[in-house]
Amino acid sequence: MTGAENPDAPPEGIAGEPGTESVEQSSDVEYGVDERPPTGESALLGLQHYLTMVGANIAVPLALAAAMGMPDRYVPLYVGTFFVVSGVGTLLQTTVGNRYPIVQGATFSMLAPAIAIIGFVGTGNWEQAILALQGAIIVGGIVEVVLGYLGVMGWLKQYLSPVVIAPTIALIGLSLFSAPQVTMAGQAWWLVGLTVLLIVAFSQYLDTAHRVFRLYPVLLGIVAAWALATALSVVGVIPSGSPAFVDLAPVANADLVQVPMPLQWGMPTFQTSFVIGMFAGVLASMIESFGDYHAVARLAGERAPSARRIDHGIGMEGLATVFAGVMGTGNGSTSYSENIGAIGLTGVASRYVIQIGAVLMLVVGFVGYFGALITTIPDPIVGGLYIAMFGQIAAVGLSNLKHVDLDSSRNVFIIGLALFCGLAFPAYMGNVGSASAFQAGMASTPLVGWLLGLKVVSDTVYVVGGTGMAVGGIVAFVLDNTVEGTREERGLDEWDQLTESDEAFESAYERYVKGD
Repeated sequence: MTGAENPDAPPEGIAGEPGTESVEQSSDVEYGVDERPPTGESALLGLQHYLTMVGANIAVPLALAAAMGMPDRYVPLYVGTFFVVSGVGTLLQTTVGNRYPIVQGATFSMLAPAIAIIGFVGTGNWEQAILALQGAIIVGGIVEVVLGYLGVMGWLKQYLSPVVIAPTIALIGLSLFSAPQVTMAGQAWWLVGLTVLLIVAFSQYLDTAHRVFRLYPVLLGIVAAWALATALSVVGVIPSGSPAFVDLAPVANADLVQVPMPLQWGMPTFQTSFVIGMFAGVLASMIESFGDYHAVARLAGERAPSARRIDHGIGMEGLATVFAGVMGTGNGSTSYSENIGAIGLTGVASRYVIQIGAVLMLVVGFVGYFGALITTIPDPIVGGLYIAMFGQIAAVGLSNLKHVDLDSSRNVFIIGLALFCGLAFPAYMGNVGSASAFQAGMASTPLVGWLLGLKVVSDTVYVVGGTGMAVGGIVAFVLDNTVEGTREERGLDEWDQLTESDEAFESAYERYVKGD
């Protein structure tokens, strides 16, 4: 039953909250934000949401562990720590943050500055490297908390029209088109294709045949493809060198119980240059999350987020990032686009489902077998997930253009330029290869090389420039607010009507302390 069909469901907007105006909810929404499926069903749906983001939440710690030279015996505990941080961050965000049904987890935007910090400390000095990362992450998170709760991102919202939001969200969806799980040499395309085929079949062709296909297309697709790859690996059909090979040895060697705990690697160290470099990743993460909030609201059938909701979301991400630093992940916490894609495919936008999934992740972070089992999911299956889900996010972003005048050459120019720059700049940064190489190149720039060659400047440009949605959003923002255009032409008048009022969002203090 959809939220629109449920006669007992509260008014939509974020359902059940005061000051919420009526808004048409998509007929594709199976469970609205405030609806609670049965507990057993919620557990499976929550697991499904988390499986969609497992690639990133494992890829980040594995990349950091390899860069630091962390001994293999510590890696399962390190991965488990990321699961615990993800679970806690998600519970905080869905309960006392922006209260959107959105998963929190490790972010790629902080990976580049982290690798740069590790390179400075020296590969092999993993204890010193992770303590330096912790210090940079903690300070970066504190700054994000301040920017969030002071209302900086919410204040910027008044200058953001659909001309800016559309390419920003679209670039979130396009950000993983060149991910190695999709484009790596020697790709096992049969397994990528099988994963995509199963998800498409369950979500688009068989969704009316049985409710289970509608609710669990991602879970069914992953499990079926994973089970087949495992069976073929065990009997020797898939050779051990293939990207489709499933190695079960890590599961057999894993500990049953592991205990991630605060400051488990030691006391963080703080260095100004590391903090400044890491903040570039924090800034990119904030811009990405801003777009994610609009995307999840759209797919959940809700009004666009108010400034207050955005501020509380960013502030809570900052707190979760500080927690991640204290726990020793060496990475921050951000909203997950994969989870948003799952909402689009399944129609399950229940906050309760996401919270159940968060509890599952929190628990399994202490179970060594589970973390080891998840790492056996082959990259081609993760690539298939990206193909099936991220294209939909791009389409959701572009659908915001229905509010603007597309006969306006001004709008078409800005949108096109923003999209192109959002794809071109990260490709260039990838070809440069590293922050240090980029800094050396910037230092040779005529006239302004003295400024661009400064480490803090070059690191910031390198990290932000390598984040497509940040580049596209900044380009669109600057042009949309400097090139002459009417509010109606830019879609601002219609956008204002579709945005929830500030009164529609209750802070944790208002909800739990004042009891209003």
